[in-house]
Amino acid sequence: MSDVIIAGLGQTPVGEHWELSLRSLAVKAMLAAIKDSGGLRPQALFVGNMLAPALSRQAHLGALLADFGGLHPGDEQDRVHRAGIEAETVEAGGASGAAALRQGYMAVASGLVDVALVVGVEKFTDVVGPEVEAALATATDGDFEAIQGVTPTAQAAMLARRYMHEFKVPTDGLAGFPLTAHANGAGNRHAMFHKAISLEAYHKAEPVSDPLNMFDVAPNADGAAALLLTRAELLPKELQHPRVRIAASASASDTLGLHNRLDPLWFAAAQVSVEQALRKAGIQREQVDLFEYHDVFSIFAALSLEAAGFAPAGQGWKLAADGAIGLTGQIPCATLGGSKARGNPGGATGVYQAVEAALQLQGRAGPNQIAQARVAMIQSLGGPASTAITHILERQGN
Repeated sequence: MSDVIIAGLGQTPVGEHWELSLRSLAVKAMLAAIKDSGGLRPQALFVGNMLAPALSRQAHLGALLADFGGLHPGDEQDRVHRAGIEAETVEAGGASGAAALRQGYMAVASGLVDVALVVGVEKFTDVVGPEVEAALATATDGDFEAIQGVTPTAQAAMLARRYMHEFKVPTDGLAGFPLTAHANGAGNRHAMFHKAISLEAYHKAEPVSDPLNMFDVAPNADGAAALLLTRAELLPKELQHPRVRIAASASASDTLGLHNRLDPLWFAAAQVSVEQALRKAGIQREQVDLFEYHDVFSIFAALSLEAAGFAPAGQGWKLAADGAIGLTGQIPCATLGGSKARGNPGGATGVYQAVEAALQLQGRAGPNQIAQARVAMIQSLGGPASTAITHILERQGN
C-alpha cells in the first residue's frame, strides 16, 4: 500500500453558528483544505456526520456537499460530463469523522483514488431542547438503553460512579482532564472556550449528572473540519508544509449495549484499535509524542488512557491529576483543547482531531506547539467505545 500524505487542512471555529447552515460550514472547511493543499482537486469525498438526519433534517450529505462545494470534473457548460465526484456519508456515532478519515485513507492507500477529501460536520443549533439529547441517544442501544431513558451523559455518569467506587478515586479525581483541556483551549483560536479554569471553579461547577459536573461534559457545538489526502508523488512541488503521513489506521468494535460487557470499565475496542495501529505503524507506544483522545466526558479520557496502555486500569485519572498530560508532560493530550474546550462537534470530532494533530506535527500549533513532535496518535469513540478508531500520524523528514 502507498503512503498517504495529509496535503491540506481546513477547519471552522467551533461554536454556535446560528447564521450558517450545515452545508455552509462544511463547504468552508472543504475549500480551506483544498486551498491549503495548493489546489489539489479530489476524486472522492467522504463525509463524517452523526446527527444531520435528526437535527438538520438532511441526509445524503455526500451529494449535497459535492454539489455545493463545486466538486465536479466537467466544464460548467458541459452538462454530460459535469456530474459530481464519488461522494458518501459515513456514520459511526461520535467516531463518524474518524470513520470517514479511515475510508479516505484506504481509498488513497489502495491506489483506487489519487486524491480524497474528508470532511466532518455537525450542526447542533438547528434544534434546541430535549430533541438534541434524544438524537444523541440514538448512539446507544435503542431497545435496552435509550428506551429506558438512559442518555449518553447518564451512561457516562454511571461509569464515573463505578470507576470512583472501584478504584477509590476522590470526588474531584477527574478534574485534571477539564483543567488541562481549558488551559490548552486558551491557545486555540478555533476553540469554543479560550479561558483556563481553576480547581476552585471546578468544585463550584453545577452538577449535570452525578458525579459529573458541567466541566466533565463537553459542550455540543457546530463545526466542520476537513483534510485532503493524496500520495507523495502527487503533491504540488510548491507545497511548503512539512509532510505528515498517516502511518496507520485501525478500527474495532465492542457491544453497543454497555450492560452486555464483562467489564464496563475496560474499553476493549479502544485497546484493540491502539494495538493494531501501533503494529501497523511499526512504532512503540513510547514513541508517541501526543495523544488526542475522545474526551466528550472526563471519564472517557481516563478510560482511554488506560486502554491505550499509558496507565494501568484505575490509574488513568492520576496522569491528569499529576500534570502528565499537559503540553510539557509525559504524554500531552487534548493539546488544542480537546472536545471539552474546543467544543464537541459530534460526528466531526475525528476530523478535528486529525487536523489538530497534523498542525502539531507540521509545527503550526502556535502557542500550543509540542516541541519536536514527530508522532501523534488520535482516537475517536462511538458511544462508550462501542466503536473505536485509532490513527497514527507521523512527520516525514526534518
